[in-house]
Amino acid sequence: MIYKFRAILDAEEDVFRDIAINEEDTLEDLHNAIVNAFGFDGMEVASFYTCDDTWNQEDEIPMFDSGDVPGEQKTMSDYQLNDLLSEDQTKIIYVYDFINMWTFLVELAAIEEAETGVTYPSLLFSHGELPAEAVEKKFEADNDDDLYSEFEDDLDEDDLDMFGGDDSFEDYGFEENWN
Repeated sequence: MIYKFRAILDAEEDVFRDIAINEEDTLEDLHNAIVNAFGFDGMEVASFYTCDDTWNQEDEIPMFDSGDVPGEQKTMSDYQLNDLLSEDQTKIIYVYDFINMWTFLVELAAIEEAETGVTYPSLLFSHGELPAEAVEKKFEADNDDDLYSEFEDDLDEDDLDMFGGDDSFEDYGFEENWN
């Protein structure tokens, strides 16, 4: 079967690409299809994130295993599309380039029979142009009013000075120029 996805860039203007890909291809194959469809050079790191029906981000699926134990963390190449996505679970988030944070809402729009003579993955439709820069993301706590309130009243300049104001290393048992 063929999965037809719409990858929507999180931006002010409508920018999206419709991609058809084999259901047995991996998330890494979908990553490559999205990179090609949007014209990225493919030199940046990316991740997919599982999400719920309202696009709340859940588990990360990275390009590379960055865990403490090699082989312990599953990566994009470990997941076939039909392992994660189906008629019941149609949404996944894709982030390309963790410096610029190009964020895409990727939704499974249809599951159809493969067409004879068509090579997959295939770009089906392109709408809008990629902006010069990714939309700036605002990262904030859910309840930021209470985030530091516990410490606000007790924090002063001396708390930030690890040497007590005189920049002396004498209390630590070694000289400043010890090497």
